Amino acid sequence: MSQPVQIAVVGSGYVGLVAAVCFAEMGHNVVCVDNDERKVAALRGGDTLIHENHLPELLERYRNRRVQFTTDLAEATRTSDAIFIAVGTPQSETGDADLSYVEAVASEIARSINGYKVIVEKSTVPVYTNEWIRRVIERNGVRREDFDVVSNPEFLREGTAVEDFLHPDRIVVGADSDRASAVLNAVYAPLTSGSYYEQKDIVPGCCSVQAPPALLNTSTKSAEIIKHASNAFLALKISFINAVSNLCEAADANVEQVARGIGLDSRIGPKFLRPGIGYGGSCFPKDVAAFRSVAEQMGVDFNLLSEVEKINVNQKKRFLSKVRSALWTLRGKKLAVLGLAFKGDTDDIRESPAIDLVEMLLAEGSSVVAYDPAAMKRAEEEIPASDRMRYAESIEDAARDADALLILTDWADFAKLDLQKLHTTLRYPIVIDGRNLYDPQQMVAHGFTYLSIGRPTVTPSRETHNALPGAVTVGA
Repeated sequence: MSQPVQIAVVGSGYVGLVAAVCFAEMGHNVVCVDNDERKVAALRGGDTLIHENHLPELLERYRNRRVQFTTDLAEATRTSDAIFIAVGTPQSETGDADLSYVEAVASEIARSINGYKVIVEKSTVPVYTNEWIRRVIERNGVRREDFDVVSNPEFLREGTAVEDFLHPDRIVVGADSDRASAVLNAVYAPLTSGSYYEQKDIVPGCCSVQAPPALLNTSTKSAEIIKHASNAFLALKISFINAVSNLCEAADANVEQVARGIGLDSRIGPKFLRPGIGYGGSCFPKDVAAFRSVAEQMGVDFNLLSEVEKINVNQKKRFLSKVRSALWTLRGKKLAVLGLAFKGDTDDIRESPAIDLVEMLLAEGSSVVAYDPAAMKRAEEEIPASDRMRYAESIEDAARDADALLILTDWADFAKLDLQKLHTTLRYPIVIDGRNLYDPQQMVAHGFTYLSIGRPTVTPSRETHNALPGAVTVGA
């Protein structure tokens, strides 16, 4: 193993907390800083605060030992060689990224610099943020030779963030000095040299001693654009296949077959070609808007991104129309909803299309009984329980006597429902699948009217219905 680096991570959200425990897993000594004393106390006590695979065991292994949690940014700055800024960059009303938290942290770091430091952008920020951080630090009286600012974007997926951090496709280091590059290269040496993968009990993943991740050294501006461009392109792929799914529905084709035919092209690949109810979460909506805004500010016509956003919004409206087509009117209907998080394996409801759809259904006069394995507590803060909104204790509880079942999040458990039991639990055997978790022929064989994305609606024949257990034949 290489020599450990003294690291400070500012921010204990998804990116900051995952980065802190993963740096510790790589052998470094880490101080994770947050200005919320309650969060710091919870993390010191072993509460991860977020739902993320592998995070609880890594936190338990390193907290208060190789990872310290504190509110004292000044002391963390003085004792660290590399300071990673991982605070929020929320979207403003104009679509720009709000960088006020980044600026505040940079100013506070500047007041505590006591020797050469590398300040690392880990938050997702627009191009030229690196330059502004440098200006802020210099304006606070720090000599130019006492610091460098580096861009080191993260490419983490919620639910698999720990694995993504330790087994990345690539590590991008945007630095404009050899001295700063050397520090970041030392930080990531356990991964890029393959030495991390020689150890026992590591987090499993795709990288190995023989196939370590690639390290890409770029300019700071290139690294900043890489992050936004990557997320915008993935959002584009999702919106593209959703637009194709709408064409498939109009032509009575099957989007799953079309997506497979597209994805087998090695130039395109199969990832992010799954149709659904639209993308959400803390990254894609914000990053697409910020990237479009940056392009506009620089006089670059990037209307393609506006179309991506438009398709994403319309996809939720189309799904609502699909629900209406199955039930005729929605007022007074009782609907079972499976999934509230924006994707499976996370409790994150930020920009969740599922939350948007629940709000649309309630506005239409429906009553909703919702179940999610992890996100219900957060969802209830957004949509409080009421006489028309209830949070279920189980899938069966949600489905009981519902007029239809809606699948809105791709949790693995939702793809393994007991269909025979579900048929008898629902008031009417109608399933509207916003994630295409089931084969239409399987559903119709179990007696369901089944609607999905980009595939023909299927309805059981009278013979199929009469063959089901407990079916009553009219006129018998």
